[in-house]
Amino acid sequence: MRIYHGSEIIIEKPTFGAGKKYNDYGLGFYTTENYDLACEWAARPNNDGYVNCYDLDISALSVLDLNSKEFSILNWLAVLLRYRNFDKTSPLAQEGYEYLQKNFYIDVNNYDVIKGYRADDSYFAYASDFISGTLTLPQLKRAMYLGELGEQIVLKSKKAFANLKFIESKAVAPNSKYYISKENRDQRARETFFKSRKNFKRVKGELTIISILDEEIKANDPRLYQI
Repeated sequence: MRIYHGSEIIIEKPTFGAGKKYNDYGLGFYTTENYDLACEWAARPNNDGYVNCYDLDISALSVLDLNSKEFSILNWLAVLLRYRNFDKTSPLAQEGYEYLQKNFYIDVNNYDVIKGYRADDSYFAYASDFISGTLTLPQLKRAMYLGELGEQIVLKSKKAFANLKFIESKAVAPNSKYYISKENRDQRARETFFKSRKNFKRVKGELTIISILDEEIKANDPRLYQI
């Protein structure tokens, strides 16, 4: 698998255990198969960045693909909410969080590599609104899956790091192009979010965090896979 990591610096040998524990899937080395997305990650407001290129041999690695048909968006959401900080001060948000953790969380630390959509701050607001009862599940899925999020590949284990081969620092990502691109993407996300919130209308029969709690919906419920 050819993967890229955008950074301010060249990283020939990523360090296992480094990074921020509050990223989407906890501690890990975050990469993508999308070169342009890596360029956006690399670009900073006032300077260019580097796109580090690697080959990852996954033949002997355990891979959790949260975007596969095996899982629903609630599995992905439960993982996301485990690591990202969000407001759980309301009783509904706290109850919803605890229910998702109990019934839908998948321990990503049991895998070598995680594949899944990323959720930047703008789109994470959708997840917070769902857990607070403001969005229905289909509305959340449309917002998250149809947004310009991109998929990330996250190395979680020492074994995964050992199977990573540095190829080159492929190119300098000019901030004049890619930082503007990232800012435009973020702006579109925010505009879409506020428009969706303003025009929100509950659709009868659509699952919400309240109906999921009331009906004690579990991961094998077919309705989660028909959205």
